[in-house]
Amino acid sequence: MKYAELRRAVYTANMALKEEGLVVLTWGNASQIDRDAGVFGIKPSGISYARLRPEDIVVVSLADGEIVDGDLNPSSDTPTHLELYRAFREVGGVVHTHSVYATAWAQACLPLECFGTTHADHFHGPVPLARELGKDELDAYEANTGRVIVETFGGSDPSHTPGVLVQHHGPFAWGKDAADAVRNAVVLEEVAKMNAITLGIDPAAPALPRHILDKHFSRKHGPNAYYGQREG
Repeated sequence: MKYAELRRAVYTANMALKEEGLVVLTWGNASQIDRDAGVFGIKPSGISYARLRPEDIVVVSLADGEIVDGDLNPSSDTPTHLELYRAFREVGGVVHTHSVYATAWAQACLPLECFGTTHADHFHGPVPLARELGKDELDAYEANTGRVIVETFGGSDPSHTPGVLVQHHGPFAWGKDAADAVRNAVVLEEVAKMNAITLGIDPAAPALPRHILDKHFSRKHGPNAYYGQREG
């Protein structure tokens, strides 16, 4: 089958969301892009994880957002994924969930401040909160959600903070491929949980000092990273 490798990667990422406890019912989706082919694969709309098969993954054009291959309707969040892929050239996979703690922070309209090194290992600073859409932005709701996320990052590197909270909605995360985006979504949920507990213990808890934040992030990212094993 054409696009079989892409479909398998996207299917595996979507099932990982279920296995990691980040989704219930049909509340979530993962996608992965093949930039050479100019397409991305994404979960079909409204299909339960119990029923999902690799061949159900819908392949969509990066150029115009139209279905290239597949018999089902793609996720209703497809225009959001499309905007992120177009704007964030280094991103290879995108995940959206309604995971409990991250969604609670989004519903409270608060960013995730960096209180500790667990956060700093993965996000180089607070996980930002995207602004609320205006009434005039609702006709292209999903596409404008993606545009607002892009607006939130401005010129900053989205790979340094591979996630965002969308006001009143929930989290999006991304990575070098769909599997990496899932990992970042898992970390985002855990950080959101830790923040809730931290502020429950001490509502005036201080943020992690910048020099420690920078040190922990640079241990795992960038040219001077030394955490883990060398590839190859």
